[in-house]
Amino acid sequence: MLFRVSIPGQDAVGGPKPAPGFGGQLQTRGITGLQPEGDVQFTYTPVNGQYADGTPFSLRAPTHTIINPYTTLPSGVLLGPRIAPPVFGLGLLEAVPAVLLYALADPNDRNRDGISGRVNIVYDAAAKRNAVGRFGLKANTPNLRQQTAGAYNGDMGVTTSLFAAENCEGQLSIPQCARHAPEVDDETLDAAAFYVRTLGVPARRDLNDGQALRGELLFFSARCSSCHIPLLATGHLPGVPAVSNQIIRPFTDLLLHDMGAQLADNRPDFLATGREWRTPPLWGIGLVNTVNNHTNFLHDGRARNIEEAVLWHGGEATAARESFRHMSARDRAALLKFLNSL
Repeated sequence: MLFRVSIPGQDAVGGPKPAPGFGGQLQTRGITGLQPEGDVQFTYTPVNGQYADGTPFSLRAPTHTIINPYTTLPSGVLLGPRIAPPVFGLGLLEAVPAVLLYALADPNDRNRDGISGRVNIVYDAAAKRNAVGRFGLKANTPNLRQQTAGAYNGDMGVTTSLFAAENCEGQLSIPQCARHAPEVDDETLDAAAFYVRTLGVPARRDLNDGQALRGELLFFSARCSSCHIPLLATGHLPGVPAVSNQIIRPFTDLLLHDMGAQLADNRPDFLATGREWRTPPLWGIGLVNTVNNHTNFLHDGRARNIEEAVLWHGGEATAARESFRHMSARDRAALLKFLNSL
């Protein structure tokens, strides 16, 4: 998990405004001899509810607090916890034409179905212009090269030509924070981005399982597919024929949706409000426990399994959540069986 930090307002390119003394990402670790910027303390409050058939459930609502800051926190600091999402299939998502995303968007809910997905418009650091955002939990990054360079810089403290400043530049008067030559050259950055672009998607399982197939029908009848769109088409991605011109099944529209007050982090990111999140792809979701040895979902890991993630849905997804909550135990199990087959 990492923690985005900012203060109210926008930076020079329309993104979150860095927190003075802390930048855009809280550094909870430090090199030998230097104090980390701070740490984060989690507390959880139970949120109890029940299904329509009377079966009880208990969720956990997190509260995040920055502790042990190396200096005084700025007034109004905004904290955004982020669980790292899977990185396979991203080249396929990068190859989805922007025109298709605009076609899927319905910001004014013209069809009156309660779903009003929006495209996030973000800053392309290499092209030095605005572009469609598609990566990150708020779709705040336009392409995988920038996503890779951002991870080098924010997560690892490694500079590139795209992000040449250390995270601590201007914050600490130490030699390590001064501007210097990039620590990773463009060839290495491009190779890392290409690697991520070409990581394949795991195959779906239980294709002939009757319970999973029944769950698939329930997924559509509950209108989960209004945002988790099963099929998308890729266009031509220069230099990466392996992901070009395909029909893919990511179960996402890559758009921003208002997910309600309970899931809000109240931290805007370009056009994304504090209540909006990009629809996460569902392909491979059933293998999270196999690969990561946990089933923590949503942006801050509050959901301990897929069932809890569904129950946290609000805002535009309220109707879908309520459809799930009113299902019989048998139907709920079938829907979860389908999701775990992806």
